[in-house]
Amino acid sequence: MSEENREFNREYDSEEAGEENTESSGEQEAQENESSEPEMSLEELVRLSREHVCPDCPEKKEMQQEVARVKADADNYRKRMAKEKEEHSKFATESLLKDMLPALDNLELALQHGKKVEDACSDMVQGVEMTNKAMLDTLKKHGLQRIEIEQGQEFDPAWHEAMYEEEREDMEKGQICQVIQTGYVLHDRLLRPAKVIVSKECQS
Repeated sequence: MSEENREFNREYDSEEAGEENTESSGEQEAQENESSEPEMSLEELVRLSREHVCPDCPEKKEMQQEVARVKADADNYRKRMAKEKEEHSKFATESLLKDMLPALDNLELALQHGKKVEDACSDMVQGVEMTNKAMLDTLKKHGLQRIEIEQGQEFDPAWHEAMYEEEREDMEKGQICQVIQTGYVLHDRLLRPAKVIVSKECQS
């Protein structure tokens, strides 16, 4: 091998070695920089992110308004469902109680008839009266109540049903003369209006 070739090989090897040293030193420096960077917790990252978000940012305001709307809708939905559940529980027995009203009517009629008959068996009348009271007390626990009416009371179409009018000199127009059939309410809802006779002015 000539002297020129040997000189060329020495120069080429020294250049390669220099490049390798440069690359290794660069990698080492990058590793040192990475290791020197402080580690941040999630809380710190969140805090820094909030600090760099503009409080008057329109996108942020819009997002907050949307979150508020979603929360309000969810709250209204929960309230509506709770109210519907309560209403269902209160009036779940409505149809059953309606079917029981004729039995209460018959007991009431039996009592009225028994008290009018002089030779009626007092024990039987007392038994019917006790049965009627026991049924009313039991049904009252489920929200059923009678519509109490006194003679001369003002007629109220919300709770009373006028069967016909009767001329009365001792009453003003529109007062209840007589109850034909007892009315009932279930909690605060009308189950059946009371059927009544209403007074009217005398023609003569």
